[in-house]
Amino acid sequence: MFGRILSFIYGIFSYLVFLGSFLYAIVFVGDFGVAKTINSGPESATLWQALGINVLLLGLFAVQHSVMARDGFKKWWTKIIPSHVERSTYVLFSSLILILLYWQWRPLTEVIWSVETGLWSGLINGLFWLGWVIVLIATFMINHLDLFGLRQVWLYLKGDEITPLEFQEPGMYKYVRHPIMLGFIIAFWATPQMTLGHLIFAIATTGYIFVGIWFEERDLIRYHGEKYREYRDRVGMLIPFRKSS
Repeated sequence: MFGRILSFIYGIFSYLVFLGSFLYAIVFVGDFGVAKTINSGPESATLWQALGINVLLLGLFAVQHSVMARDGFKKWWTKIIPSHVERSTYVLFSSLILILLYWQWRPLTEVIWSVETGLWSGLINGLFWLGWVIVLIATFMINHLDLFGLRQVWLYLKGDEITPLEFQEPGMYKYVRHPIMLGFIIAFWATPQMTLGHLIFAIATTGYIFVGIWFEERDLIRYHGEKYREYRDRVGMLIPFRKSS
């Protein structure tokens, strides 16, 4: 029982670290409210030094986030750590690398575009917030607690079997297969003032999202078979549409 309680506390701790990193991501990308954002903080001596550091940070997150999500890695990893904390550990590692990215990111403040008109600037800022709202709501539609490891440690605490969730099409998932990723793309690109550093961040994360979706859908087809193939053929990946039957 003591081990179950420790696992539950670990899951709660991992979730709180994630929650802090998620909330900070909003102000980091939105460039407001804190001293260290995508466009503020210590600058590198040269453009190439800043580019190198930023690309390295983005690459580190991409590698960790993709490798630790693959089945082959999970099978090896759960020989070292208990399977019921595997998801929490994945969430914790991802969050810690994000914190490292926020801390070490080098701003590149050359302006690529700037929208100063009140109406258009307001609409773009509205899109920024809409993106984050889509991300958050979409996580709850597919089981927020399972996605971030809390369901697993809670079931283990109670002594219940941890069973995989069945494939469903709740809410936005009826119209787009990856609304979480759609929300991130909207949030990352919707800014009235796009700097060089922000543009690099948006391009790199969008590219990673497409690569990540490709890997994820391979796993989903393996898990759910023909049911997911039919869903993929019928519902758009990031642009909402439904094909007629």
